[in-house]
Amino acid sequence: MENIAEILQNSKVIAVVGCSKNPGKDAHEVPALMQSKGYRIIPINPTATEILGEKSYPSLLELPLELKKQIEIIDIFRPSNEVAGIVEQVLGLQKETGKKYVVWTQLGIQDDSAAARARAAGLKVIQNHCLKIEYKKLFPG
Repeated sequence: MENIAEILQNSKVIAVVGCSKNPGKDAHEVPALMQSKGYRIIPINPTATEILGEKSYPSLLELPLELKKQIEIIDIFRPSNEVAGIVEQVLGLQKETGKKYVVWTQLGIQDDSAAARARAAGLKVIQNHCLKIEYKKLFPG
């Protein structure tokens, strides 16, 4: 099992795949909370140009190289059946940058075979956990 505390303490740049423009949706509220706690949020949403004051990108593959190198956690707010395709994009980023990313799927989102592929490539994987809930457990108050 991955060490969630270690990940949240040592990783400060989060790409949020499926980040929402709509306040009130978890895919907006969770990244907003993490941003308020000092994390940099990179929104990935093909229908938005800006979310939470940050430029939004249509996909992970369309990020500028400099951002690809800064990202540490890739937080997935997409249905479980889309996780495999997103993991393939992450593996492409890893080949391009040489970085070991953390693939994180939010509550209710899980794809064990995609997680196994990511782990086989040396990536850390957290599935079916909410960033906000885990953050508040570790850093209450």
